[in-house]
Amino acid sequence: MHTSNFRKVKRTKDVIYVFEKIVKKVPSKLLMIGDGPEREKSEQLCRNLGVCDDIRYLGKQEMIEEILSVCDLFFMPSETESFGLAALEAMACQVPVISTNTGGLPELNKHGITGYLSNIGDIDDMAANAIGLLSNEEMLLKFKKAARAHAETFDIRLIMPRYVDFYQQVLNNSL
Repeated sequence: MHTSNFRKVKRTKDVIYVFEKIVKKVPSKLLMIGDGPEREKSEQLCRNLGVCDDIRYLGKQEMIEEILSVCDLFFMPSETESFGLAALEAMACQVPVISTNTGGLPELNKHGITGYLSNIGDIDDMAANAIGLLSNEEMLLKFKKAARAHAETFDIRLIMPRYVDFYQQVLNNSL
C-alpha cells in the first residue's frame, strides 16, 4: 500500500516501478490511496508497464486503518519527509515499511527491524527488500510485531512529557 497526496516529492512512480518488480516474483496487489497532481502520471505508468490489473487506485479515504489492516507492506519512497506520519500509522497497524532513508524516516523506520530503508530512487533495493519480506512469512510476522512495538514508543502519552521537560529546561536556562 502507498498513501500520499501524489506530489512529485512523494515519488509515486517509484512505487509503481517497485511493484512491477515485486509482482513478477510474488503474487501481489497494490493499493494506491490518495489523490493529487501526480496521480494521472502514476496511472499512465501502470498502464505502460502492464500492471494495472494488480493495482487499485482508491482515492482519498477516511478510515485508513481499516485498509492498512489488510496490507502486508507500506511504501514510502519520498524524496524528503520531515517525519513520516503515514508510515507511523502503518506501523501502528502492524504493517512494515519500505521507505527511503531521508529526513525523519530513519528515526521511525528501523532498517532490518520494522522495515527497510533505501536510498532515494533505489527501486531495485526497495523491490528486493519487499520480495524478501513477502517471501518469508516468519520474517514478515517478526517485522509486523516489531513495527507495532516501535510505533507504540511514539504514543502521545510518552512523547508529550518529554517535550514539556525539554521546553521547561530551555525556559529555565534562558531566565
